[in-house]
Amino acid sequence: MESQSPQRQKRSQRDYSLAFKLQVVAEVEKGELTYKQAQKKYGIQGRSTVLVWMRKHSILDWKELPSMSQKNTPEQRIKELESLLSKEKEKVHVLNVAIDI
Repeated sequence: MESQSPQRQKRSQRDYSLAFKLQVVAEVEKGELTYKQAQKKYGIQGRSTVLVWMRKHSILDWKELPSMSQKNTPEQRIKELESLLSKEKEKVHVLNVAIDI
């Protein structure tokens, strides 16, 4: 007699509903969990699965966020913020001119 052990299926991203993904992303964005803590809490197997969800479904702009591994000094952070402020001032000026026209 052969004993048949149940075949173990690997889970894929398709196993997770969009609502579930959005819930996990929201918890990470709010700072309630890190992406690694979310993986542990919900039993998500892939190492970068939550990060992929963050890039796809996050309301944060991942292109402008500094790298998490990079620690900026206060002086660097001030320069970065001043640069962002000047860009925003330029946008406001352009929009005001467009409104005036």
